[in-house]
Amino acid sequence: MKRYILGRVIRSIFSIFAVVTIALILVYTLTPRDSIFITDTTYQKLKAADDKNRYKFNTWESLGYLRFDEQKDMCAKTDDYDACMVVGSDLAKKQAAKYEADGYTVEKYSDGRYYAHKDYSVPELVINWFGRLIKVDHPFKMYDSNNEGLARKIYIENDYNGLPAIKCSGCEHKYLIYMDGTFPFVHQNIVSLDFGISYPTFSGVDVATVITQSQGNAVSQEVTFETGKTSSTAVNLHSCEYKYTELLDNIDTSRFSDNYANCSSNLADPSMISTSAIQGIIALILTYLIGIPAGMVMAANKDKWQDKLGTVYINIMSAVPSLAFIYFVRSIGMFAGLPDKFPVYGAHDVRSYIMPVLILGLLSTGGQMLWIRRYMVDQSSADYVKFARAKGLSNNEIFRTHILRNAIIPFVNGFPSAVILTISGAVITETVFAIPGMGKMLPDSIKAYNNPMVIGLTFIFTAVSIFALLLGDLLVTVVDPRIQLQAKGDAR
Repeated sequence: MKRYILGRVIRSIFSIFAVVTIALILVYTLTPRDSIFITDTTYQKLKAADDKNRYKFNTWESLGYLRFDEQKDMCAKTDDYDACMVVGSDLAKKQAAKYEADGYTVEKYSDGRYYAHKDYSVPELVINWFGRLIKVDHPFKMYDSNNEGLARKIYIENDYNGLPAIKCSGCEHKYLIYMDGTFPFVHQNIVSLDFGISYPTFSGVDVATVITQSQGNAVSQEVTFETGKTSSTAVNLHSCEYKYTELLDNIDTSRFSDNYANCSSNLADPSMISTSAIQGIIALILTYLIGIPAGMVMAANKDKWQDKLGTVYINIMSAVPSLAFIYFVRSIGMFAGLPDKFPVYGAHDVRSYIMPVLILGLLSTGGQMLWIRRYMVDQSSADYVKFARAKGLSNNEIFRTHILRNAIIPFVNGFPSAVILTISGAVITETVFAIPGMGKMLPDSIKAYNNPMVIGLTFIFTAVSIFALLLGDLLVTVVDPRIQLQAKGDAR
């Protein structure tokens, strides 16, 4: 079993690497890179050609397309910076020739100064992306020339809530491990994933932060800072990161006794990934609660009115377009006084979830009923069922104790995938109800040419899908011990 799991994990990692590599190639080499500026209002406001060029190349460099150096960067590598910076000087020309020899394309601004750029090759794109993917925080992460005496240590101390936490001095984050009242209740900042910076939507914000940060209005609470100052503020002290000494202001020094003053705010609503997961998991539970019992009733009463009625329902749910069904159910909900849009009551009102959850749950019940009926009908003709009938067991006992246990295996196998993939959201439902979830994130990112977001979401969806399949296989062995997962060469 251990060899099998290890083999599956290795193959899963390779699969993730292959999918993300393909996405990187498609996005960074086949998509016109000028398209990313279509919705960039800052770029549109620039009038001078030099300013536009400088902005474009700086942006492409920050997104990982290429290397970009201006004449000041080129001259910084010489022994005589001032002489090199003179327009048309021999030293500047010599430096430009060196860049050209190194594969750069060298061009000039209108004032005669040089700039050079060189696209990353496909292997470099892949290495750069995966090379920065995993970030580990440690006491030697931060260096501040104005704070040479910065202590570098990891220690345990109570936080502002009086709960024990693991803190750090010299790390990027002050809190490495802490507890609060939000799921999963114990949080860590030691290891994080770096998918790059979102652009042009959510410009300047980490992709991972966009997906996982809370949304909505700031929520203030009474907070006592380390300096003893108490005030009503939305500052989330658990999120505080190191802030360089020259950037500290009077407000920072009045609140904090160290440089960990770069903090985010507490916001009222769940993150996009949480919003989609909440609705998806409740809808999934509804699907199983309706679909499995209904399919069992159909199988136990094959060709009777219960089976025929269920077949009619399955046919209707299969034939009606999802969009039409969504609008139909939404109309009924509006007639009953439920909101037609999620933001009407917001994320903290149960009425906002009723219609989306009901729609998502009902859309999948037809498929669940069909498959549980099919599996149970197939099992009904098995030899062990005939033997059970010969022993005098009733149909209810046979279906409940024997047939259901075997028929449920395919559902158990797919259950982890169904649960985990709820984080991907539901595109149509979230669009119709204007739900701020993950459903629209990928298509919206593609339309906006937000390449870092597209690659980051590709990685997340691929990883959770592949490892959910592995979890499903392992869960099957728990439900049915007769199933053995073994690598080739394992002892039988």
